[in-house]
Amino acid sequence: MSLNDTPSGERAHVAFFGVRNAGKSSLVNALTNQTVSVVSDTAGTTTDPVRKAMELLPVGPVLVIDTPGIDDTGDLGNQRVARATAVLDTADVAVLVVDATRGMTPFDEQLVTAFQQRRIPYVIAENKVDLLDAATPALAATIDEDERGCRHARVRLSATTGAGMVDLKGMIAALVACVGDDRHLVADLLEPGDVVVLVIPLDSAAPKGRIILPQQQVLRDALEAGAFPCATSVEALPQFLDTLTCLPRLVVTDSQVFGTVAELLPASVPLTSFSILMARYKGDLPTQLQAVHALENLTDGDVVLIAEGCTHHRTCEDIGTVKLPRWIRAISGADPQFAFTSGRDFPEDLAPYAAVVHCGGCTLNAREMATRIQRAREQGVPIANYGMVIARAHNILGRALGPLGL
Repeated sequence: MSLNDTPSGERAHVAFFGVRNAGKSSLVNALTNQTVSVVSDTAGTTTDPVRKAMELLPVGPVLVIDTPGIDDTGDLGNQRVARATAVLDTADVAVLVVDATRGMTPFDEQLVTAFQQRRIPYVIAENKVDLLDAATPALAATIDEDERGCRHARVRLSATTGAGMVDLKGMIAALVACVGDDRHLVADLLEPGDVVVLVIPLDSAAPKGRIILPQQQVLRDALEAGAFPCATSVEALPQFLDTLTCLPRLVVTDSQVFGTVAELLPASVPLTSFSILMARYKGDLPTQLQAVHALENLTDGDVVLIAEGCTHHRTCEDIGTVKLPRWIRAISGADPQFAFTSGRDFPEDLAPYAAVVHCGGCTLNAREMATRIQRAREQGVPIANYGMVIARAHNILGRALGPLGL
């Protein structure tokens, strides 16, 4: 997979925060070597978070995010601040840009506290050092750890002259490397030489000419494990199985056809779905399993939030707005109501909802998915995964979770 093909959900998110006119946008432009953000002496030029994919050596693909000033005012300014604050939910590494001629403001101190509370590694970048006295000492480019165990660094630099930019890149790269992990979608379930069958429906919801992101990612992860991934449509699955000299180690299917695929497979063949693998990869699977059972106790009029991490064209048999409500009503034996969100729109207040059912989150990074799950947990609202709910609707939840040890 090339740099440009790396999905945003698989990139480390590096977010730039600070007050207005601290030089965030200038610094983002200098870091990316592109005019990503508009730069002006007018306070509040950045009105929405601006995102730019780039490669940061030696750690690889990252997503750089420039945010509005955290000290903006007025009704519109408050909306900008809210959007900047929301980026904290996705930030793997934060860069706090401080105007070195003014020093830390109370807003900057509040941001540092937010980084620490959320355990987000951060760099305090003292910008505009070219405007300081030439005798101002340089800072040693080192990473420290505060009393909460949050890694952080401090650098002095100038977006105008380029001084200190090498140090900034080095500190960001080092902190990104610190948050790296060894999570796998499927590779840890396989041995070299295992045959993995991916069942990919070719229906109206599938983009013409390509397979969807979770299917691509499972395929790649299986290849990296040294396994032999094979793909087939639902209709061709029986014939495909007949061509194999041995039963597959694992079958992974689109959740929407769980019932059909389960009937076509021998009971001895392990079966799960792309959505469930993604839920394990991006979130807290045991918590979401508890929520599946909570759906059994819904009553008439309860409101269930169905949340998707991406936005797409809806079809007459859309999984989120059509099929899932039908399956949830069957699980509960009740007539709940439904609300829907997509993309980055996920409510802060989940109190109106009896439960949340979330997609696998393939377009979200792990931190944002974890934040959504944690928010639901803290508010006492069960949050379940698409694939697990669908498996429960077809009475094969145990089988679908078996390959994952649950």
